[in-house]
Amino acid sequence: MKKSDERRHVLSLSGGKDSAALAVYLHDKIPNLEYVFMDTGYELPETYDFLQRMRAMLGIEIKVLKPKRDFETWLELKGGYLPSPFKRWCTDVLKISPYELYIGNDKIFSYIGIRADEDREGYLSSKDNIIPRYPFIEDGLVYADIENLLESSGLGFPEYYKWRSRSGCFFCFFQQKIEWVNLHNEHPDLFKKAMEYEKVGKDQKRFTWSQEESLSELIERKEQIIESFKDKVPVKLNGPNGRKLVDILGGCTQRACIVCDL
Repeated sequence: MKKSDERRHVLSLSGGKDSAALAVYLHDKIPNLEYVFMDTGYELPETYDFLQRMRAMLGIEIKVLKPKRDFETWLELKGGYLPSPFKRWCTDVLKISPYELYIGNDKIFSYIGIRADEDREGYLSSKDNIIPRYPFIEDGLVYADIENLLESSGLGFPEYYKWRSRSGCFFCFFQQKIEWVNLHNEHPDLFKKAMEYEKVGKDQKRFTWSQEESLSELIERKEQIIESFKDKVPVKLNGPNGRKLVDILGGCTQRACIVCDL
C-alpha cells in the first residue's frame, strides 16, 4: 500500500526530440520513472519506429495509451469541424483525456521537456494531483544539450525531422505548407487520407487543414511552394553543412500543442 506522500514519476513521450532527450537525461536519475505514449492512431510511421528504437536503446517499457474514441468518431460528433489552431479539440480528446484517465487520482510528478532556451508554457493540468516538473529548465539545458543527449546516446533524431519540424498526427494543422508537400512526397497515402477529412464545397462551409486552401489546391501549387521555400532557406537539407527541417521551421511563431510537440 502506498504511503500518503508517495509520488509516481511520469514522462509522457510525444515521439519528438525533446521528450526523447528527457527520457535519456532522466533514465539513470529516476529509476521508477514511468514512460507513456498517447497513441492517437494517426501518428507517422517514423514515430512508431522511433519509439521502438527507444525501447531497445534505453531498455525501457513504454505504456501506450489510446483514446476511447478515435479521431474519425470525434470528427463525426463535431459535425465535420476539423481541429485548428483556434479550436484544438483533438489534443483534448486524443491526448490529454487518456493521460489524465491513466493517472487517475494518484499524486504524480509529470516531467516535461521544455528547454531553458524556450519561451513557452507546458501542459498544465486542471487536476491538482498532477505536478509539472521541468528538468531542462531547472538544469539550464538548451537545444545543443538536447542534440548532444540524443546523438551521444546513439538514439539520434526521429527520421521525420528530415522533412518535418515536429511530432504529432500526420494531419496536424500546425504543419507549414512545405511540410504538407513533404508529406505528399514521403507518405502519399497519408496525404490522401488527410484530404478525405476535408469538406470543400460551394454551398457549405469549408473545413480545410491548411489555411486559405484545401490540400488538393495546395498540392497543385507544389512546385511554387518548393521554390518559395528554397528562396527562404539557401542551404541544403541534411547535407554536410545542412540542417534538419526541425532546425529551420522549429522556431516558427505558431507553436503546436505542447502535449504533441515535445
